[in-house]
Amino acid sequence: MRQLENRKIVVASHNKGKLVEIEELIGPYGFEAKSAADYGLPEPAETGTTFEENAYIKAFAAASATGLPALSDDSGLEADALAKAPGVYTADWAETGDGTRDFDMAMRNTQEKLVAVGALTPEKRTGRFVSVLCLAWPDGHADYFRGEVEGHLVWPPRGGKGFGYDPMFQPEGFDVTFGEMEPHEKHGTDTPLSHRARAFEKFKHALLGEK
Repeated sequence: MRQLENRKIVVASHNKGKLVEIEELIGPYGFEAKSAADYGLPEPAETGTTFEENAYIKAFAAASATGLPALSDDSGLEADALAKAPGVYTADWAETGDGTRDFDMAMRNTQEKLVAVGALTPEKRTGRFVSVLCLAWPDGHADYFRGEVEGHLVWPPRGGKGFGYDPMFQPEGFDVTFGEMEPHEKHGTDTPLSHRARAFEKFKHALLGEK
């Protein structure tokens, strides 16, 4: 991984919930981070077909506009019964048509699709959250860090914590959803739990030169 010359980076996201998580994860490492929104940058069109491609689009757009290294995250939910959909279109399933996103609607839509294919029991409702971090520089260089967490999709949704599809995702080995977990439980203290925390753990080790 190319080393950062200083601790000043741009977080290439306009998603408030995601920004909170990233700030909680990156804060302990002494980074000075401002969001793309703080710089008045528009959101680039995410035209990629993989998490890596979309993460790069966002990170490089912010890096080239500010002249600073930029860190982006592209993440999503993969339901095995739906051929890993919504995947890179996870946020798109929440689009309302008026520029806002309704994740309650997105979870209902996901549930309806699961029911339609007969995925009614936990063993048929397996899936995972995926997060890919991209650290890009203005010259186009980029490094990637991928994190995943396995689990299954519950219905009805449980918990008002977290954001997005968290209330319907129950991680493997737990009897509560991400929506029922406190941030420190979701991110993990000794062992990262969430997909984003696992990606950040890889980022941290690369940054510090650790294995």
